[in-house]
Amino acid sequence: MATELVLRIPESELADRRRALLERLASEGCDGVVLFGPTAILYLTGFSFIPTERPIGVAFTSDRLLALVPSLEREHVRATSGIQEVVEYEEYPGTEPPLAQLARAIRHQLGLGREPIATDADGYPSRYGYRGPRLSELLSNRQVPCSEVVEDMRLRKSAQELALLRESSRWADATHRHLQELVEDGRNENEVSIQASLRGSQEMVRALGPSFDPHAGVMLPATAGFRSQIGANAAFPHAINRNLVMRRGDVLVTGATSLVWGYRSELERTMFLGQPTAEQRRWFELMLGAQDTALEAMRPGRRCADVDRAVRGYFERHGIQQAWRHHVGHGLGMEVHEAPFLDIGDDRVLEPGMVLSVEPGVYVPGLGGFRHSDTVAITEDGIELMTRFPRDLASLICG
Repeated sequence: MATELVLRIPESELADRRRALLERLASEGCDGVVLFGPTAILYLTGFSFIPTERPIGVAFTSDRLLALVPSLEREHVRATSGIQEVVEYEEYPGTEPPLAQLARAIRHQLGLGREPIATDADGYPSRYGYRGPRLSELLSNRQVPCSEVVEDMRLRKSAQELALLRESSRWADATHRHLQELVEDGRNENEVSIQASLRGSQEMVRALGPSFDPHAGVMLPATAGFRSQIGANAAFPHAINRNLVMRRGDVLVTGATSLVWGYRSELERTMFLGQPTAEQRRWFELMLGAQDTALEAMRPGRRCADVDRAVRGYFERHGIQQAWRHHVGHGLGMEVHEAPFLDIGDDRVLEPGMVLSVEPGVYVPGLGGFRHSDTVAITEDGIELMTRFPRDLASLICG
């Protein structure tokens, strides 16, 4: 049976975000905004697309909203967002730079003559071979950078954003259960990951019903796997897929997520194929203690840097500084990594509505890596653990 949750950001909230951005930029005299970043466009308009060499941009004022798109996005932009004014070009490169058409629309449709405009980039960024004029070559308006302003707006999630991230966490947990069930001596990691991701996605789609929308350019809405963090290779925090076979005695570092209207959670666990050795148990418990330390340090009013300092202090007390490789965690929402960062260099205050990964790991060359990651929201009086997959050693032994 389909869920009663409304798993999307309503147009009213998107419009509120655009108004809030214009209010923040009012002191700079900006009456309009031009965006090229896919995440910023999704956050402010609800339009999700696959970036290619074909320029896509959005421009808006307090009462007008338009998009520049290639003809292949004509129906898509209207079907997946509240954007009704569309400036369409045939194809890139074409006979005229697409941004020249956007510049004309900014002048004539939005009526932005010489007023300052806020932009997240001076034109469409270079990707997949795109080369084109800068916006400053086509418009004489003073540009006011706004990418950091939009990023700051995204730091604290609304009630609806939190609901989407809870739902994403729920299906990350479910897909990870399938992954653990499929772990077996001699199995190829990619076969296990594909089967688990398929099972989790099928379960998710059936449960959420036909109105469910991942709102992202993905083949499967839920995924889980290893990315070759298997055995000694798990000592590489950001290992890449090497198509490994898992063997009894291996430590396995996993990763799972799901997409719900463009929002994604993060779940990682350290598992063992067979009973772990005494040395593996020792490092697992040290890792778990580091994550507990981070979770205990996270409260509204404390700083991101304080959490990282607490974990670094834990490493020092246990004499395992050599096993440290990275900060405690990062923000979550629409991107795999986003601000803020649980790092000694980030003095931002933790506030209710912020959502972060908590993932201090320990890495031992020749033995493996040990890392749990959970999606954690800051609440009014503490934290909410959104991902709920078991963290204890006994629950994470496979086969």
